[in-house]
Amino acid sequence: MTDWQARIDAFWAALDEDRPQEMIRQMRVLIAELGPGDARGPFELGGVFDALGMEEVAAAHYRRALELGLDDERAARLAIQHGSTLRNLGRVDEAIEVLAHAPDHDAVGDARAIFLALALHDAGRSGEAVRLLVEALEPELPSYRRSVRAYAEDLPAPPRHGT
Repeated sequence: MTDWQARIDAFWAALDEDRPQEMIRQMRVLIAELGPGDARGPFELGGVFDALGMEEVAAAHYRRALELGLDDERAARLAIQHGSTLRNLGRVDEAIEVLAHAPDHDAVGDARAIFLALALHDAGRSGEAVRLLVEALEPELPSYRRSVRAYAEDLPAPPRHGT
């Protein structure tokens, strides 16, 4: 882990939502160390605006990070954060699109399924949302997996990853 990443991690561990302008200032100082074409800057800055409830500003930074390109882990995290932000802005169809195509990464686990299920629910597609969550949980069940899988198959199919 780089020193810069360690400081970013420390920033997130100490995020103080009661001091939004100070948090934005601190993040701007950290990302100033990066080059203008480094997608980590808009990704992290978007995350700060998102955490502080400034979703419109966050979405713009997320779009910029997408344009610049991120490593696999950050790309997976960005898709979830961006999809969640779009959902919070009432742009549910866009959120579903982003989340349905979110890349997999161990760092996010089943978060994609959860956030996509929330967006599907908001879109009035609760059957798809439930199926998505059941399918995400089924592999971890110690028993009843066959029954749970069969019940899930009776529900409407959600958008599939990568389609």
